[in-house]
Amino acid sequence: MKRMWLFLIALCLCSTSLFAAGLEDKVVEHTMKNGMKLLLVERHTSPTVAAWIRFRVGSVDERSDEQGIAHMLEHMLFKGTTTLGTKNYAAEKPLLDKIEQTAQAMIAEKARGDRGDKAKVADLEKQLAALEAEASRYVIKDEFFELYAKNGGVGYNAFTSRDGTTYLINLPANKLELWAAIESDRMQNAVLREFYSERAVVMEERRRSTDADPENKLWETFVASGFLVHPYAHPTIGWMSDIENLTRTKAERFFHSYYGPQSAIVAIVGDIDTEATIKLVERYFGAIKPGKLPAPVTAEEPKQEGERRIELMAEAEPTMMVGFHKPAINAADDYVFDVISMILGNGRTSRLYKKLVIEKQIATEVGVFDAPGSRYPNLFLVNANPRAPHTTREVEEAILHELELLKTEPVAARDLQRVLNKIEYEEARRMGTNGGLARNLTEYEAVAGTWRYMTEYRRKVASVTAADIQRVARQYFTEENRMVGFLSKKGGDGK
Repeated sequence: MKRMWLFLIALCLCSTSLFAAGLEDKVVEHTMKNGMKLLLVERHTSPTVAAWIRFRVGSVDERSDEQGIAHMLEHMLFKGTTTLGTKNYAAEKPLLDKIEQTAQAMIAEKARGDRGDKAKVADLEKQLAALEAEASRYVIKDEFFELYAKNGGVGYNAFTSRDGTTYLINLPANKLELWAAIESDRMQNAVLREFYSERAVVMEERRRSTDADPENKLWETFVASGFLVHPYAHPTIGWMSDIENLTRTKAERFFHSYYGPQSAIVAIVGDIDTEATIKLVERYFGAIKPGKLPAPVTAEEPKQEGERRIELMAEAEPTMMVGFHKPAINAADDYVFDVISMILGNGRTSRLYKKLVIEKQIATEVGVFDAPGSRYPNLFLVNANPRAPHTTREVEEAILHELELLKTEPVAARDLQRVLNKIEYEEARRMGTNGGLARNLTEYEAVAGTWRYMTEYRRKVASVTAADIQRVARQYFTEENRMVGFLSKKGGDGK
């Protein structure tokens, strides 16, 4: 039985490697005149398609008075258009204008702080609530979702990160034209209705997910402390004061500037005819005028010159993280960091899990990852939760010991081969579905500059040597480049 299992794994890895290599022949690229990039892959295994739209616009592209707006737009672009999500847009539009005027006045008065007229603010809040209630009579809730669901669409969703924003759907192949009609309408005619009520939803999301969650609060503080200059410091959801001052006018300006075909990467994977699909997309999206790309982020994080330590006190169990600045996705050393991540933190056979969780039993869990983005230099991170009665200090010392071993003891060839095997297994799992492949195509085209990053990845990782790992560990895992963050229990001694 074991021999058969090993044979199946080998077969899977072999087919994955061949599939990845064959992507060069399978992926069809088509760039439209307005700048929209299409990545198409025919897969006739089932009569379905995955359609992903990735906009090269994330929270890293926001100005100081726009922070949180990309995440807010993720919510707002489900609200409909001039024809979807409304019973009568002609009647709704004047109310939306009055709502915006009232909200702008309220925000301006609040911005005066102690000099503001509190009675005026209260009156404007009442007016705003009344106008929103009146406008709600014209709203058809979740019409996008209903249209897709009635036509077999599943997994309709979106996500925003520091690096970009993605909208996705899986649907029957014969409903692809419905997707083209809906998404082209949204790109041209989106209406950001219910903006201020949705803004309250986002504020509550922040309260629950960050302000009331000590571990997430530590993470947010840790990242903000790690980037003193670069906009990666700012949370994608925005700080609470950012969200409170977002307006529909700002969001509309941001949307019309950046969320056009010039920023869009579209992957369509599944039971399609490539030529017919290109014609279909051209027919629906080709006439949309391009906007502009966000200006490149020119801020460069200065070299860290000493260890930074962050402690948060909370009524929560202790946790800790260690981080180091590292290069962005296309740098040669980033491949070395990927290998280090696999060796240290991928699964129960990884070094840190075996040492901290199984052998020493000083931690309940441990993870290794890169964050908070990929387009620009980022952080290599180790996160762990101490097992009582052990402390964050004990866990920190154990982690640093394992990092020091990477500098002095060459990684064995068999461990490097295990990394390659795991990478191929993960790629097989992710690319085995239409959605997984569409996700990879749009992600790497956006952050690495080309989807071919995924076809070259295994070869570049395979070229990483034990000497490379030692060199990178010595260069980056230094005290002056190190950050340590930990959560301590109030009234306790979790250090």
